[in-house]
Amino acid sequence: MNQTIESTLRQRGYRMTPQREMIMETLFHANQHLTAEQIFEELQARTRALNIATVYRTLDLLVDEGLASRNDLGEDRIYYAASQHGPHIHLVCRQCGSVNESDHALLEPLGEMLMREYHFFADLGHLSIFGLCQDCHASTQAG
Repeated sequence: MNQTIESTLRQRGYRMTPQREMIMETLFHANQHLTAEQIFEELQARTRALNIATVYRTLDLLVDEGLASRNDLGEDRIYYAASQHGPHIHLVCRQCGSVNESDHALLEPLGEMLMREYHFFADLGHLSIFGLCQDCHASTQAG
């Protein structure tokens, strides 16, 4: 795990328990978004000294500290990603459940307009947009 992240949390007054370190290592080294349950299951193979509540508390801490993001990708599940994953948009098909990533630059005009017109500073770094993928849209038009 990145020592900078660990030292940042320590400087902010958080203890670095072995459980927190394992959870952070799993999330920060994943090349995909993970649910709390997926992290818990993966770590169960390494230790029994961990419970799902600890996973959720640690993920909440990371989100609150800006080190991870929380995102709804459908299926009534919340997914987490390390902030190092970078800003992007998830395009989630509400019919088949497919998830595709889109260029974050598409949101820049929206963010600028929200600032200019509403004096609102939106957090658009990690966003899900629900709709229909091309295949599902075509199937609804054919029927």
